[in-house]
Amino acid sequence: MKFAIAIIALVGCAEAWSGASKSRVASPVASSTAKQAIAIPLEQAPTVEEDDIAWVANLDYEGFHKEVNDLGKKLLQETGEADVEHLHKILKWRDISAAVGIATMWMTPNPLTVAALSTWTYASWTMVAHHTCHGGYNRVDAGKFNSRGFALGNVVKRVQDWCDWMAPEAWNVEHNRLHHYHLGEDKDPDLVQRNLEFLRDSKVPMYQKYATVLALMPIWKWAYYAPNTYKELQIQKFKRNEIDLPKDFEPTKAATVSHILLPKDAAERATQQVVKPMDFFANVLGPFLFSRFILLPLPLLAVPGVGQSLFFHAIINLVLADLLTNLHGFITIVTNHCGDDIYTFDDQVKPKSGSFYVRQIVGSANYKTGDDVTDFAHGWLNYQIEHHVWPDLSMLQYQRGAPQLKAICEKYGVPYVQESVWTRLFKTIDVMVGNSSMKRFPTELEPATDKAGKTGVTWKSTNGAIDE
Repeated sequence: MKFAIAIIALVGCAEAWSGASKSRVASPVASSTAKQAIAIPLEQAPTVEEDDIAWVANLDYEGFHKEVNDLGKKLLQETGEADVEHLHKILKWRDISAAVGIATMWMTPNPLTVAALSTWTYASWTMVAHHTCHGGYNRVDAGKFNSRGFALGNVVKRVQDWCDWMAPEAWNVEHNRLHHYHLGEDKDPDLVQRNLEFLRDSKVPMYQKYATVLALMPIWKWAYYAPNTYKELQIQKFKRNEIDLPKDFEPTKAATVSHILLPKDAAERATQQVVKPMDFFANVLGPFLFSRFILLPLPLLAVPGVGQSLFFHAIINLVLADLLTNLHGFITIVTNHCGDDIYTFDDQVKPKSGSFYVRQIVGSANYKTGDDVTDFAHGWLNYQIEHHVWPDLSMLQYQRGAPQLKAICEKYGVPYVQESVWTRLFKTIDVMVGNSSMKRFPTELEPATDKAGKTGVTWKSTNGAIDE
């Protein structure tokens, strides 16, 4: 308990301390026949060089849309038994990590046990749950790995299928709906540049900014991501039940554990009314905290004479593994859509339109790709461009589709960012601390017919595809 309180205090202090409140490809392109639309420029938009947007002005949106759309349909049609076999291969690797970690967690804290337990958690989220919740295996017989029911319904299903700091229902809303279909927009709950404004605008010395980022990296999942995803779920419930949100509530402001427990202003107190502390800890953090850190090592207490010592070793290994998996996740997840070469957008476009495909590509970054070992180490997050273009594909289809999509981008001159994950990490941190800023996309150059209009983007479910 003292450890948890200390970490919560660290998050709050970090905000207060900080003044809280590659490669590019291009080639000649065909002239565009697209109509232009008017967009409202956002404040403090960085200057965009004229030749940096020439590719947008000259892009053949119609041709690009057709080729990307046709490739997506082809990949969906080719999804079959090979994809299920590939999923089982990844599950086997995940389960081996779990077995090694659990079998050795009683030992004196050591790197093997910590790494195995960390990999178990990381693979369960980034590879298994991620692609399952998006519906990547809905078109094949993959057993329980179907978005319509996976980890949903009750706490037993959550513990059996995918138990992590985030509530699956909340993550489905925040990630599958809002992040994927508002990428780089103000409605994107994962927009790093906006969420870190408190740090970017802070007047403290730069070394303190870097220290703040470093302190948040190993705890970000439960300190920020769990409460923020739950906030989005609660907003949806308020709207569905036709209940007014609190007066001072700011929907796009990221919610953190410190905001919920130690609100400092009217907006944070309003957040506390939306994300009620007791509900949050009971329904979101509680299941993972209890099942992973209490129930899992509890049998060790029954070992005569040394039970308490073994239990204590297990707790230390589990805590260290959680810190490591959070760090691993931060490096491969937070960096997917941030950097001075990644774009933000000031309006909405229709899903599966040419503009939508372009935005998913220039608003994302890939890492090294190509084989299962490399991809497993990156949690399949190294195919972020393909994943955002076609959210509901299997892991195997992303491997097959990546080189083909990259070739299409090269043909039409659409920037396709692919760099080392370490390069992306440094670029992300530069944005976080205010050393650089993301680009503003010239949305006024997009076809007017691609704009979402007054109704914005709508959907029927939380599954990965907008039309499900």
